[in-house]
Amino acid sequence: MSTDPIVPDTKDWTWVLTRPCPDCGFDPASTGHTEVADRIATDATEWVDRLTRAGVRDRPAPDVWSILEYGCHVRDVHRIFDQRVRLMLSEDEPRFPNWDQDATALTDDYPSQDPAVVARELFEAATTVADTYRSVPDDAWSRRGLRSNGSEFTVATIAVYHLHDIVHHAWDVGPAGAATTATGG
Repeated sequence: MSTDPIVPDTKDWTWVLTRPCPDCGFDPASTGHTEVADRIATDATEWVDRLTRAGVRDRPAPDVWSILEYGCHVRDVHRIFDQRVRLMLSEDEPRFPNWDQDATALTDDYPSQDPAVVARELFEAATTVADTYRSVPDDAWSRRGLRSNGSEFTVATIAVYHLHDIVHHAWDVGPAGAATTATGG
């Protein structure tokens, strides 16, 4: 098992809100923001299964996360997006605190985490954020928030952006369990 650091992903992935992702195939035009909660819940169940696979800690290449590391990241993505959506619902145009996903992976030592615990925490975080999306009043989907780099989101666009992130990471690990790319999303 390699635990070499992953090269940080510095791409601005907000383009996934306007065109299909050429890697994972996610198409924002075919995804309604009100579908996001159910898709997150389904994906969480699939992650529980992924995290029980043989070789869950193995990296397919030194610069590609293992299924466990991706699972930790997806769990944390759900937590971050829940915080951001709650901010958008409770404050006027909040600026989101910066989140360095690569620093989190190192600080929290993703490779050493227990896959069973990660599976449970991921499922709980997904359930929480799905419930948050389900509770958004019809007139609140247009509320705005700003990422630390100035990217503007509405609750509706952040929901779709969030969904792309988890769809992309499911694609990253692939149906057979072999991760295919470095971090992204």
